[in-house]
Amino acid sequence: MVALQIRDVPDEVRDILAERARQLGQSLQGYLLELVKSEAERAGNVALLQRFEGRSDGAESSMSETVRELDAGRAARDAGLGHSAGASGATA
Repeated sequence: MVALQIRDVPDEVRDILAERARQLGQSLQGYLLELVKSEAERAGNVALLQRFEGRSDGAESSMSETVRELDAGRAARDAGLGHSAGASGATA
């Protein structure tokens, strides 16, 4: 493993981070390591999302289009299950 060092951290920033670590029952080092790991994981998510940029397969549909499609799918599902439109809950 490698060691990281951050220089010139303002005292007030260090104090806030140390307090947050204490609230979570962690050492400052453990808390900061979790922050760094979390940021690294998010970087992977951003890279994945960037792979889908520019696609024209419906990923850019409007919210109203999506709601209509979901409603139509639910209505079809409910019709197949013998539920009346607008009915909710389980049948006995």
